Amino acid sequence: MKHKFQLLSPHILIMHAEHETDRPILAAILGERRTLLLDAGNSPAHAELFRKELSEYGYRQPDMIALTHWHWDHTFGLSAWDLPTVAHEGTAEALTRLSGLDWSDEGLEGLAAQGIISDESILHIRKEYGSRRPIRFMKPDIVFTDKITIDLGGITCELNHVGGDHSADSCVLYVKEDNVLFLGDALGPSIYGGPRQYSSTGFLKLLNLAYRYDAQWYVESHGIPMSGAEFRADLASWERLARVVDVFGQDRERVMLEMKTYLKLEELPKDLQQGVEYFIAGTK
Repeated sequence: MKHKFQLLSPHILIMHAEHETDRPILAAILGERRTLLLDAGNSPAHAELFRKELSEYGYRQPDMIALTHWHWDHTFGLSAWDLPTVAHEGTAEALTRLSGLDWSDEGLEGLAAQGIISDESILHIRKEYGSRRPIRFMKPDIVFTDKITIDLGGITCELNHVGGDHSADSCVLYVKEDNVLFLGDALGPSIYGGPRQYSSTGFLKLLNLAYRYDAQWYVESHGIPMSGAEFRADLASWERLARVVDVFGQDRERVMLEMKTYLKLEELPKDLQQGVEYFIAGTK
């Protein structure tokens, strides 16, 4: 799926995620008066690739950027765009803190030791940037607290702060006229500052919020866009797991038994085994 460019809906073009260097989905949302870019990319090279694709297909270049959260893979491409940027106040604060940090090899090790990034992030950053890392941070121009509506001309984008384990500043973007919900990484576990974990109660709250949109397309930043039916089916076992942990807490044996019975399996798939550990860690 490398560099795959897709017209997801009448007003939304996306470039799919690439996992080799943790590049998330980028999206251009096309209004009559302006184009909104969702997330900036994980590097200037990532940003430039999307810019080139837009140009080759004859689409309008972005006029502004909206960020889903502060993590490096969504924001390190900001300097390549140099556009007005909309972000949650937590995202703005995090980017301000990042601007004074050392991103050399030695610096990366120190940031991982402090829990600011992960060891996995170090590998991805080194692979994406090589030995030279001219990382420049841009301060968001428009900062909001709870939600903000962006009128692109005939297309309305609602950026809502939802928080969650993955990042406290996580936001989702809903494109009203196309009925598409961009979830960023909001449904993901925590990845920095210690072992990965989920709050089962928090996960269910976010999942219910996502379901209330009843969107035609659900888009997670590092996944493949799914229809509403596909999204619900894909997350059904995770929803069940979260509900089981809500009831039985740290009783791993009972949680595993309940899930095996529910799925009618003798052994859980590896991703759900991992999920059990994440959710149990989230109860502590």
